[in-house]
Amino acid sequence: MNNKMSNKIFENLAFDIPASVVVFLVALPLCLGIALASGAPLFSGILAGVIGGVVVGALSKSPLSVSGPAAGLTSIVVVSIQDLGSFSIFLSCVVLAGLLQVAFGFMKAGSIGHFVPVAVIKGMLAAIGLILILKQLPHAVGYDVDFEGDESFLQVDGKNTFSDILEAFNYFTPGAIVVAVISLIILVVLDYPSLKRFKFFRVFPSALLVVFVGITINMLAKKYFPALEIQPSHLVNFSGKSETTRFIDFFTFPDFTQFGNSKVYIVAITLALVASLESLLSIEAADKLDPFKRITPLDHELKSQGIANIISGLVGGLPVTSVIVRTSANIASGARSKVSTVTHGILLLLAVVLIPTFLELIPLACLAAILLVVGYKLTSIELFKEMFRKGYNQFIPFIVTVVAILFSDLLIGVFIGILVSVFFVLKTNFKSAILLVGDRDNFLVKFTKDVSFLNKSSLRRALEKIPHNSSVIIDGSNAQFIDQDIIATVEDFVLSAPTKSISVELKKSNKAQNSYFRNPEMNPV
Repeated sequence: MNNKMSNKIFENLAFDIPASVVVFLVALPLCLGIALASGAPLFSGILAGVIGGVVVGALSKSPLSVSGPAAGLTSIVVVSIQDLGSFSIFLSCVVLAGLLQVAFGFMKAGSIGHFVPVAVIKGMLAAIGLILILKQLPHAVGYDVDFEGDESFLQVDGKNTFSDILEAFNYFTPGAIVVAVISLIILVVLDYPSLKRFKFFRVFPSALLVVFVGITINMLAKKYFPALEIQPSHLVNFSGKSETTRFIDFFTFPDFTQFGNSKVYIVAITLALVASLESLLSIEAADKLDPFKRITPLDHELKSQGIANIISGLVGGLPVTSVIVRTSANIASGARSKVSTVTHGILLLLAVVLIPTFLELIPLACLAAILLVVGYKLTSIELFKEMFRKGYNQFIPFIVTVVAILFSDLLIGVFIGILVSVFFVLKTNFKSAILLVGDRDNFLVKFTKDVSFLNKSSLRRALEKIPHNSSVIIDGSNAQFIDQDIIATVEDFVLSAPTKSISVELKKSNKAQNSYFRNPEMNPV
């Protein structure tokens, strides 16, 4: 069925086109906000969104992931532009980073993504959902100090996620609250399964209706209820401070004259590594969310991302990565193929070229409502219940990942989650590799699988439990690899056992996988 889905893309247009509109509406303020926070031209964010949609969408084998400028790279971009002295020099770093990513793809580095545990991936998705909710609450009430797309706990303005929410209570914008509440009602009602039976509600994107309603409410307020009018500072702002000029003049081109500067290579390597890791994590998350459970080849994805970054750097765009928020919005909106991703990129380009004035009528509050719904779907209560039912060895890495990402950033949080997962894997391995069973004075110590020096402590604890005046059989016939530390521990126990009146038998057989527990071969008579 999955192959049929891939081969019959055009049959899914009824699902992909509405989803592309939702992703476009989500991506537009994020592209602008990330560019603004990066200290780069606003158009560079749009360009990255267009290239991420069209180029990566066309080249990638991921059917649902969406690429564009990433909030996780914002701090790197800001520092790099300041350190290098110009945005043009920074663009040359983006081109080099893209070349490195293509090289990573040929070096099969994409397999790194497979080492991230499922509990960490699900924790990452839940954390992004919570961050969306917490970050969009201020925008929903008209407090738009923090830039759209910020995912970090510590903000560039010196505040943090929670202090920003508390601060928002002092700056309520009545019109924004009205728009946000009505938008949420529309999104929730139109998502009812009973309404989805009708073709119109399946095809027409509710997010687009929300935008039109938001614009209409603000225009009516401006004419009839001035107290509820939403000011331009709370609307989508494409023009920026002084960028209202010809379209062709928006492009910036890289300065390749600084290739003798070591800083260029440091920035390029940093961008390539961080962008690659973020993309791999996002792709893994997208595959987990994909209702058809398709698997994306990660090495090919690195090549696609690299080519996109080469092009983005050449024409003046920000670095491109696969991004979870837009990917989640794409999947939540019912997308089935990469047509949605490519179309959203085309919509971004057409919108800023043809209707920039219309875009600047959109209240940020109605876009916040869309992201609040996406966030809720990512971090539903049911997900937490599901992970809790799987046991503490899954739930604890999951919840630690959620908390770590919430209070730091994506990469740091995922790294902490992986460390916790590794701890539980080792702990489980310690317990399961060595089995101790006993009946009165008779005991059996069995190596159930390969044992390394990491199991040395578990073996010693097992041997210490064997009482005086007892018999014990040590069976290692099922273990192919037995570390020398383990063998030394067994031999030490055999030597010391007589002092405790313990009888020890090493169970040896011709079929034992490890030579230590294998009978010596007999010479034929």
